[in-house]
Amino acid sequence: MGRILQVVGYQNSGKTTFVVEYIEAAVRQKLKVGTIKHHGHLEAIKMDDQRKDTGKHRQAGAQVTLVEGNGSLVLTSEKLSLSLSQMVTLYSQFQLDVIIVEGFKLAAYPKVVLVTSQADLLLLNDLLNISCVIARFQLPKEITERFQTFYHTKECIEWLLTNKVGEMIE
Repeated sequence: MGRILQVVGYQNSGKTTFVVEYIEAAVRQKLKVGTIKHHGHLEAIKMDDQRKDTGKHRQAGAQVTLVEGNGSLVLTSEKLSLSLSQMVTLYSQFQLDVIIVEGFKLAAYPKVVLVTSQADLLLLNDLLNISCVIARFQLPKEITERFQTFYHTKECIEWLLTNKVGEMIE
């Protein structure tokens, strides 16, 4: 299928901005990209289709709904919870070159870690499979010796794409 890469960091570390810039660069290289985002907030994701057919289907008891039309596809559920592995399996149907996962810190896929403060450095001891670190401040030498380090997003994205960083998946 392609490769999978995680982007992790604490809230407001720039994960979504990084993911958007990565997608734009990958698409310029004619790569097909999919994303999976962890909703780390306590409240449920708000569905905006309660008066539409799919909302009525869920209200009637459907566990999951899917609507497709003219190349658009929307899959919704308010009752099911999939593991990251199950979501990746679902994505295997889409023939993607790259899947970017935003969040899911504890998963074992190769990671880009965004750090914005000294306190964030604790992440580097807790996470598995760190491919590189993007920092908004000068990192101590012991960190830069352990991890590929970037201070500019564009350089990191270029490195990731050139080196095809990510775990190959079927």
